[in-house]
Amino acid sequence: MADRADIQPENKEGKYYVDEQCIDCDLCREEAPNNFTRQEEEGYSYVYKQPENDEEEVDCQNALDNCPVEAIGNDV
Repeated sequence: MADRADIQPENKEGKYYVDEQCIDCDLCREEAPNNFTRQEEEGYSYVYKQPENDEEEVDCQNALDNCPVEAIGNDV
């Protein structure tokens, strides 16, 4: 499970976040391209925009549910 104490610094403040467990697999960027992007130099994903509508919320939740290393968290 993702740990808010270990979040990547680029995450946009809000409900969803990516922590240091990210292995740069690209799944979240495929599931929710409007919300996740890649930190190119270090090679990990982060939330660059929190969901703003129901579709983005579903996409972010799917990314969280399918993350192979549980690097995505939310504060629900």
